[in-house]
Amino acid sequence: MTYDFEYKIDGIKYPVIIEKKNNKNTYIKIKDDMTIYVTTNYLVSKRQIKILLDNEKDYLKKALIISQKKHEKEKEFYYLGQKYDIIIVKFDNIEIDNNKIYTPSKEALDKWLKKQMLKVFKERLEYNYNLFTEDIPFPKLKTRKMKTRWGVCNKKDNSVTLNTKLIRYSLQEIDYVIIHELSHFVHFDHSKDFWHTVAKYMPTYKKAVKVLKEL
Repeated sequence: MTYDFEYKIDGIKYPVIIEKKNNKNTYIKIKDDMTIYVTTNYLVSKRQIKILLDNEKDYLKKALIISQKKHEKEKEFYYLGQKYDIIIVKFDNIEIDNNKIYTPSKEALDKWLKKQMLKVFKERLEYNYNLFTEDIPFPKLKTRKMKTRWGVCNKKDNSVTLNTKLIRYSLQEIDYVIIHELSHFVHFDHSKDFWHTVAKYMPTYKKAVKVLKEL
């Protein structure tokens, strides 16, 4: 990895990559690989960036903890919010027993998970759609893996796209994302009225938001 310098936090060195642009402000972001990315103006020196990192050390500590948790969770198998150990056996079918999933192969498990994902997403979309008293279209369901978004509402083709990684989370988080996207058919923004609509159908939505942000 090519980086500009290393920055030490609690005795651990993290690579820092600087991207110079014609920015007025400086932005700091922690990537999934625990690299600190700094986007700043061409005139900002490394010394100024190090001072900024010192001033933002508390934020960096929290962000790195969250990133580490995400990285660790990515390596583990979660289904509907529960962690499972994968056991490879000679069975023909997928079987779940307590916190273990028995599968003949990783490929078979991937196929099973995809089928379950579509089944669960369709059921939850229909369930949450029927909660709405507003006159909104029943959307087409699309799925894809997304890095920065949990869901997308497209009013042009009346569709809702859900992140495939949502199947790793509980129904509370899945329902929140669906309600969030359905609420965009009522208010295509993030105004107070939009959030009132979300809260109308999920009063505890902030708990789901917190889980999705942390993990």
